[in-house]
Amino acid sequence: MGSRRERKHGRRRDAEDHAPVETVTRAVQPLNRLPAYEFAPEEVLAKIHDVSMMILSEVGIAFLDEESQEILKAHGAVVKDDIATFDPELVMKYVSMAPAQFTQLARNPEQNVIIGGDHICFAPVYGPPFVLDRERGRREATLKDFQNFVKLTYMSPYLHHSGGTVVEPTDEPVLTRHLDMLFSHIKYSDKPFMGSVMSGENAEDSVKMAEIVFGAAEIRENPALISLINISSPRQLDDRMLAALKVYAKARQATIITPFLLSGAMAPAAVAGTVAQLNAEALAGIAFAQMVNPGTPVVYGAFQATTDLRSGSPVFGGPESQQALYLSAQLARRYGLPFRSGGGLVSSKIPDAQAGYESVMSMLPAVMGKVNFVLHGAGWLENGLSAGYEKFILDCELLGMYHKFMQGVDFSDHGFALESLRTVPPGGHHLGTEHTMGVFRTAFYTAEAFDYNSAEQWAEEGSKDAYVRATKTYKELLKNYQPPALDADVEQRLRDFMAQRKESLSR
Repeated sequence: MGSRRERKHGRRRDAEDHAPVETVTRAVQPLNRLPAYEFAPEEVLAKIHDVSMMILSEVGIAFLDEESQEILKAHGAVVKDDIATFDPELVMKYVSMAPAQFTQLARNPEQNVIIGGDHICFAPVYGPPFVLDRERGRREATLKDFQNFVKLTYMSPYLHHSGGTVVEPTDEPVLTRHLDMLFSHIKYSDKPFMGSVMSGENAEDSVKMAEIVFGAAEIRENPALISLINISSPRQLDDRMLAALKVYAKARQATIITPFLLSGAMAPAAVAGTVAQLNAEALAGIAFAQMVNPGTPVVYGAFQATTDLRSGSPVFGGPESQQALYLSAQLARRYGLPFRSGGGLVSSKIPDAQAGYESVMSMLPAVMGKVNFVLHGAGWLENGLSAGYEKFILDCELLGMYHKFMQGVDFSDHGFALESLRTVPPGGHHLGTEHTMGVFRTAFYTAEAFDYNSAEQWAEEGSKDAYVRATKTYKELLKNYQPPALDADVEQRLRDFMAQRKESLSR
């Protein structure tokens, strides 16, 4: 998970030789230099668009909030019995008002992230009520666990965003836990973070705390919050999500409009029908956000999995989900919108072989599809019910590999190592050439939590698998954690605001 540590050539990497895990805090957001994978031709995208427009104009989307319905009607939508229908030209008029790219502020300006274009931003898991580690097993998440994951995210060079509800701190009161989560993001990290969306009041608290940290005027220029607005598929935005969406749009804070679809349950048991429904739901939410405040930053979100039609359980890492991801990504690019999808999504309960296969299966399309905001990039287990400490570490190693993969190949003279090719004799080797000695630290990615030794050396060192090694890594990281500086006056103002709000909410 950490930076590549230097080693002397030929030195054994055993337990005694291990240096302390470094606490790297600077995450450099990469450009995805790979060409976008075009899964479907334009005529297929046009057909999906047309079916989506049929859904919006003939079937409609439920908006379960009276004020939202009045906003829709004032901007040309037709609302009857909570169902809004839209003329296709009206939808595209408002969708076109959303920016193609925007910058989210971080407490440390060097950690600002760009959402859109060729930029990719990895964020950790979001929402599990349980945590898992190898030694203590599965248990309810606490605020301490939440803070641990914020710290681990802060220390990873491969996660560019602190996320939101990384885990649900069940030991804190429901009405006030959003305050503790927001404060933890601010206190224990200086990366960007997400706002609370459980109610309009929670969203207002999020905006006020962001204003304390960044300034009210500053966050109207560039958002300090990005927040997840889930559509209750099929075809419904509830009053809580709409209340939060309105607060953030009025404050010009970014939102990720994301249908939550399980094909075969909340969407058809067919990829094409699922994507058409997803597209209609996302466009309706995006258009509504622009009706509230034209030009407010939004992200086209897609969260789709399939249903095991024998058991009713969700399936993550399946091939149909990746087909839907590629199609959704193409549609977002077609509309000129930033795109969000999931990352290391798995159904496995522990970080075993199944989890590894599912993680790669679900993350590779996010990279190849040029996703801009990857939520659940590290730590997801058990269909999102658990966040795993060791899974988090192993996922970060995978993210490190993808960081290198996205750089592409150097085809310059240096990349061809021409001098080495000319001078190394037949049957010789390139280990000691000037080119190799100049790049040996950075030429190839080395995963710290993986083992590359011989079977004999691996056995001699205790036959430790990746699960065991990841336990040691996360413990060392937390032991060595050093918090980023936080202005004392800002911290006190945040604490005063939280105390006032907790007293008010407890009445």
